[in-house]
Amino acid sequence: MHPLLFNLGPFPIHTYGFLIAVGFLLAIEVIRRLCIKSKLPAEPILDLVFWLLISGFVGARVLFIITRIDFFIQHPLDIFKVWEGGLVFFGGLISATGFFIYYVREKKLPVWDTMDVLTPGLILNHAWGRLGCLAAGCCYGKPTGTSWGIKLNSELVDPSLRGVLLHPVQLYESAALFILFFGLLWIFKHRKFSGQVGLTYFMTYPVIRSIVELFRGDSIRGFIIDPWLSTSQFISLMVMLGAVGVLVLRLKQVDAPRSKNKKTSS
Repeated sequence: MHPLLFNLGPFPIHTYGFLIAVGFLLAIEVIRRLCIKSKLPAEPILDLVFWLLISGFVGARVLFIITRIDFFIQHPLDIFKVWEGGLVFFGGLISATGFFIYYVREKKLPVWDTMDVLTPGLILNHAWGRLGCLAAGCCYGKPTGTSWGIKLNSELVDPSLRGVLLHPVQLYESAALFILFFGLLWIFKHRKFSGQVGLTYFMTYPVIRSIVELFRGDSIRGFIIDPWLSTSQFISLMVMLGAVGVLVLRLKQVDAPRSKNKKTSS
């Protein structure tokens, strides 16, 4: 872990925040290019990216605070120490999704196409953010029980696991997200219907997250069925089932005009 990147005069530049900023700038460029390819207005969609970052960040922080409520009651000022890490992704996903629905309706943007151009960029930002988690020492793994792994000494790590060889789950998830990013770019290029990219993400990421959860060591996040089903795995299952349901409805919407045209032509 390397929480402090460097000092800019009297100002510390934290690695966590720096990597999130890098991911955000790269995401902006990816989304801008996809908007051009899709012939969508870039300005309102890039504005949406900014607000999604804010709403997602707040939601992710709030859910993290809830999972460690006893600690934050005793250390209320630590709520604002976001540069030290401490975000729960699904909290951000839920809050950002809610804001997305509000914004596209307000600006009268095409929902499915907007989701498709946003998704690859946001995944790229997420992948860089997981590297930030590694630097900060949060979202850590279980002990490997072998001679390999990473050692973390962050205050966010359970005292019993500090200095112990742990699974680098941050790297596991980051690598999977980078692969998913390139996979979704390929789908975007060959997509058969609007919404295919976004729905693929909502069905795929829960699987990635559920597998990564098997190696997570920060059990403070809680379990629905201890120790078999963590809170994040439960949310992943709900998100995936919801995405499958929406996909079925979306395919019916796409097929309906085609079936009608076939009947008319015959």
